[in-house]
Amino acid sequence: MKPVGFWCGTVQRFQPVHDLTIGVEFGARMVTIDGRPVKLQIWDTAGQESFRSITRSYYRGAAGALLVYDITRRETFNHLASWLEDARQHANPNMTIMLIGNKSDLAHRRAVSKEEGEQFAKENGLLFLEASARTAQNVEEAFIKTAAKILQNIQDGVFDVSNESSGIKVGYGRPQGPSGSNGAVAQRGGCCS
Repeated sequence: MKPVGFWCGTVQRFQPVHDLTIGVEFGARMVTIDGRPVKLQIWDTAGQESFRSITRSYYRGAAGALLVYDITRRETFNHLASWLEDARQHANPNMTIMLIGNKSDLAHRRAVSKEEGEQFAKENGLLFLEASARTAQNVEEAFIKTAAKILQNIQDGVFDVSNESSGIKVGYGRPQGPSGSNGAVAQRGGCCS
């Protein structure tokens, strides 16, 4: 289930009121990693149990995933193992997974310690960050770090980019528009590298 508000990655604004994701929402985003433009295709899948079978089909062909829990709701943390097992069962075994503890702006209501999140990530070979959709703290960083790890895996030969099922398409081109200091590139044009 989504928190009360969420950070819309393609629009870059917090929306305090929104509809729950029914099935899947899609967006695309250009970022720059080590001076290289990278286009991220992002599927925001529903976290409700009733949509689990739909969500599973989106793991296939994914090079990365953000697994998010709410630091103020222990039950969301307790369900991580089940969601992680689902992802690993249905996804490429080389998929990069970032664990994100959301709502870090509500530390006074914390039900899951940062150390618990770090430990879960370490035990399961995941990247880890705490973030806040409301303040945007570490939201962009989550996408940048995940994309950087995927790019590193490509460079190390972990993914066979000639195989379409890897979920990665290599292209040529350059982004249109200015690059921001946070690694974001204007969403107009460009191609993945």
